[in-house]
Amino acid sequence: MAELLLGPVLRHVDRTSATVWVETDAPCVVTVACEDGVASAATWNVFGHHYVLVVVEGLTPGRSREYRVLLDERVCWPDARSGYPPSAVRTASAHGDERDLNVVFGSCRWSSPPSTEAGEERRLDPDALDTLARRLMRAPDEPLPDALLLLGDQVYADETSRAMQNRLARRRDLSKAPGPQIADFEEYTLLYRESWSDPQIRWLLSTVPSAMIFDDHDVIDDWNTSHAWRSEMAATDWWSERIAGALASYWVYQHLGNLDPAALARDELFATVKAAAPGEDVGPLLHEFALRADAEAEGKTTTRWSFRRDFGRTRLLMIDSRAGRVLTGDARAMIGADELAWITEQADEGGYDHLLIGTSLPWLLPHGIHDLESWNEALCAGERGPRVAAWSEWLRRASDLEHWAAFRDSFEALSALIGRIALHGPRAGGPAPATVCVLSGDVHHVYAAEARWVSPGEGPRVGENSADLARVYQLTCSPVHNSVPPAIRVGFRFGWGRMATRIGRALARHARLTPLPVEWTKLGGPWFGNHLMTLTLHGRRAVLSLDRAEGDRHNRAARLRRVGRATLREG
Repeated sequence: MAELLLGPVLRHVDRTSATVWVETDAPCVVTVACEDGVASAATWNVFGHHYVLVVVEGLTPGRSREYRVLLDERVCWPDARSGYPPSAVRTASAHGDERDLNVVFGSCRWSSPPSTEAGEERRLDPDALDTLARRLMRAPDEPLPDALLLLGDQVYADETSRAMQNRLARRRDLSKAPGPQIADFEEYTLLYRESWSDPQIRWLLSTVPSAMIFDDHDVIDDWNTSHAWRSEMAATDWWSERIAGALASYWVYQHLGNLDPAALARDELFATVKAAAPGEDVGPLLHEFALRADAEAEGKTTTRWSFRRDFGRTRLLMIDSRAGRVLTGDARAMIGADELAWITEQADEGGYDHLLIGTSLPWLLPHGIHDLESWNEALCAGERGPRVAAWSEWLRRASDLEHWAAFRDSFEALSALIGRIALHGPRAGGPAPATVCVLSGDVHHVYAAEARWVSPGEGPRVGENSADLARVYQLTCSPVHNSVPPAIRVGFRFGWGRMATRIGRALARHARLTPLPVEWTKLGGPWFGNHLMTLTLHGRRAVLSLDRAEGDRHNRAARLRRVGRATLREG
């Protein structure tokens, strides 16, 4: 008799459909049922693990309804013994503008231990996501978020907990590479179970639609930093299994649920997996797919991890800024030409009041750090000779100089697209959106910045407070649950200062860099600790809120404290 191992995880929800992800401990038929819709699907087998993504269609717009999960016609969710509120699906209204849209986002969640437990070797403040779940459970009248955006490092494959290391040691010798890190698909299943089985997190993911994108720690620190890094990793005897397990498990646990029903119907790999004979292991198929996807960085376009979601008149474009990099001997780009064309096409389609661009790595960094990364890229490319290039490659990895600023051509291409949309609107017609917000994480501090730049010629400045122009923001929220070492606090406080800005400009001149196409002003931050940001959107109005998780030294009575609120755009 099959049992739930993980889930249900509520993923894509629109006006008439919802997708629910589940992992079970045995093959079965999974049914998701609510008062106005029901759907069933058989699990599929990946190296002995059993998964399903159930798509429920024909739902009534603008309603909230509880749902149940049945395994072979036996109700397994909700668990009446838990005392938690029922899990529910809330479909968008037919018009999409009848109430506020609340989008919660953040990144970098080191999942162990849960914020209520002690004994782990790392002393962390409360988990902001866990604390949000507890607050929502205790306040049934508080509106649930309409979307939860997890912007990278959902799991830490290279920084495992003591409990996880004990599990790994029962499988293999940890004195051999990759040591206490995750080695393959099987170990990734243990990692996701550790991250998603916390009862409060499990409930939250069952009732708030989620969208996710990976970052480096989902795989390994410095993932796809440079062509030299890839060459060194390829020479090891363990990397191939690591990257195959990372991308195959990401496809199963995170990527599939990002897609809407139409995109799922077009996905050839998903169709092949669902069509597999009962009991057939599709693990080898996903292993081969993952290795092909890893070759993306060598300029071989094979898959797209980026995706689009529409929430009424708000559009989210989630950009893969890791696996889709181009890192060959003569080319370097954060996103390939095909990926940029796809992003441009989605942005130009129009029909939205707010454009959200999700990218795990910030587009706009502290000014001094931005120029440092661009300077480093130029030196790595040989601008000041081969000896300096070798030293610069060491600096790039040691200091994690790998954000959009370190891919200068891609930075300028994304900036040009955002500027054009903000000034002129989508090519399909209609006005410019009210806001363009770039949502990011990674850098273990929180800040908000507003971008301004001049269009070619004597046009108006994008970012001015005009009803006809979009306001453009970089909103960065990291971590959700991790530590922030003192060196990071000092470094980023300095990076935002005037002295760092002057040093950065000197470095840019040393590397013979052209002037930046955009300038930006910090509106708030840096803040440190475990945080979540919330965008509240209604019509053309946009409000940003920031909450920090706080507790006593044992993380008892943990709570989210509102530490900031700002209107980004009036209606």
